[in-house]
Amino acid sequence: MTADWEPDVDDIKAMRAGGGRDLRAFMRQQITNGKARREDPVKSTAASRPPGHRPGAWPTGTSPPGRPPEWDLPKAAWDAAVRHYRNTEHFPDQPCDCGNCPVDEPEETR
Repeated sequence: MTADWEPDVDDIKAMRAGGGRDLRAFMRQQITNGKARREDPVKSTAASRPPGHRPGAWPTGTSPPGRPPEWDLPKAAWDAAVRHYRNTEHFPDQPCDCGNCPVDEPEETR
């Protein structure tokens, strides 16, 4: 679409010479006409959220997952795992005394 009236340089100069009010009014009208010619944005047809949904909340009738099963291990198991990790990281050349590692029996040399 083209505008109803395309101004040329002489028309703009004449509007400016008249104090600028005509130019401001003309520019505002051009902006209004341009906005009126725009097409409305296409709205997506994506599934809408269920009514009453709170952002960040779990949907009605559901709940967050429970605790991870490893959180329910006894304290002794955690302590042994930490001891094993420390032994393997800090003393890799020594045998582990965590209680979970198999004790290496000395080989028979006959």
